[in-house]
Amino acid sequence: MASPTKAELRKIPSIDELLRSDELSDVVQEFGRAHVLAAVQQSVADVRRRFDEGGSVDLTSNPAAHLAAKVREDLAQLITATPARVFNLTGTVIHTNLGRAPLPEEAIAAMEQAARYPSNLEFDLQRGRRGDRDTHLERLICSLTGAEAATVVNNNAAAVMLSLNTLALRKEVLVARGQLIEIGGSFRMPDIMKRAGAKLHEVGTTNRTHAHDYTDAIGRTTGLVMEVHTSNYLINGFTKAVPTSDLAKIAQQHVVPFMVDLGSGTLVKLEQFGLPNEATVADVVAAGADIVTFSGDKLLGGPQAGIVVGKAELIDRIKRNPMKRAMRMDKVSIVALRAVLQLYLDPQKVADKIPVLRMLNRSLADIERQAENLRPVVEQALGHTGRAEIVSCKSQVGSGALPTAETQSAGIAIKTSSSLSRLSAAFRQLPVPVIGRLTGNRFIMDLRCLDDTQTFVDQLKLLNVSGRSAQR
Repeated sequence: MASPTKAELRKIPSIDELLRSDELSDVVQEFGRAHVLAAVQQSVADVRRRFDEGGSVDLTSNPAAHLAAKVREDLAQLITATPARVFNLTGTVIHTNLGRAPLPEEAIAAMEQAARYPSNLEFDLQRGRRGDRDTHLERLICSLTGAEAATVVNNNAAAVMLSLNTLALRKEVLVARGQLIEIGGSFRMPDIMKRAGAKLHEVGTTNRTHAHDYTDAIGRTTGLVMEVHTSNYLINGFTKAVPTSDLAKIAQQHVVPFMVDLGSGTLVKLEQFGLPNEATVADVVAAGADIVTFSGDKLLGGPQAGIVVGKAELIDRIKRNPMKRAMRMDKVSIVALRAVLQLYLDPQKVADKIPVLRMLNRSLADIERQAENLRPVVEQALGHTGRAEIVSCKSQVGSGALPTAETQSAGIAIKTSSSLSRLSAAFRQLPVPVIGRLTGNRFIMDLRCLDDTQTFVDQLKLLNVSGRSAQR
């Protein structure tokens, strides 16, 4: 479509005329004049900018109506619920881009209460004076990990940065070269150390690190010995690493604190879910770590949080760091985390109560039965645009936890006469968007995380693969 001429652009009504136009009268009533004014100014500016850049601008024969429609669309986005609920059928159980761990009902109920009513978040009811928000969590965390003390911040990156800044400011931190990780969002351990005011001292080589690498490196400027969980990769082959317990002894002999960043971290043995062995937080504390940091919203199955456990004297120093206030958790997250931690007090029920663990523990036979029931329903919704078949899948934990571990699953694969990108978009445009994955020439929905079958089925009648074109 040809861009308008300068003469046609002059036909655009003034800002004041647009605000008084019939096309925007109801929008002004709904959103208020100030919001509509800003949206109109932005829309007009966008049109003129695209024209100046030589781009295509469609004003139709009625510029006022065109601009009014654009303003309506922009303002409607302000009241659209977002982030929106989605179905995670990607095969990645703890998906960072999809909100990580879904919370148990107990946590949701606790969050509702905390959001609705005042609480004793920082008030000591017994003494009648100001209290500490950590008291709602510390004793519970210590009972589950065997640590002397604990504190919490808003995520594990903050936990690591706060601990480094407290214990190793302007001092060297010894880390094995093979543990200098980079995780999502360009989070690099060397960069975090620098921002925390610590100095990185690499030891060993990428694939092999020995005890003497640490003992040779420890000196007067050493502030911390650190072990970092390689959350999202694994080095195989000719490798060697110093066991956590041995590192703890080395640090103790040289009177240097020993810190372990577990990344995800787990409170339960994962072998019961058919996953590889992973040291629990309690295991690492028992091995002699002075400080351990881990996440609340990954394998633990709670809200976003960074948990720091360890020796009481070191935790007290971390709590007194002025940066702690900038990183603290809010009241809703605190009660959610407490509710999740309380579930871990009953090991027999935790796999059923914590959604992440329940999904990981779900049997292949159960998923296959679900796939058999859903395949004809999905195929009927596709009409003549595609065929659905049951396929074997391999789900992964996700979010940097157990990077090479996979568990058998089942799903529905769709081959379509339309384009796969259009089909995928059609599923994303459902009332509850369905997020699957494109593999080869198929759109695959891994069913391991599908626990609301009825809603999924009910909305399939709205699936609309529009604008289809046959593939040649």
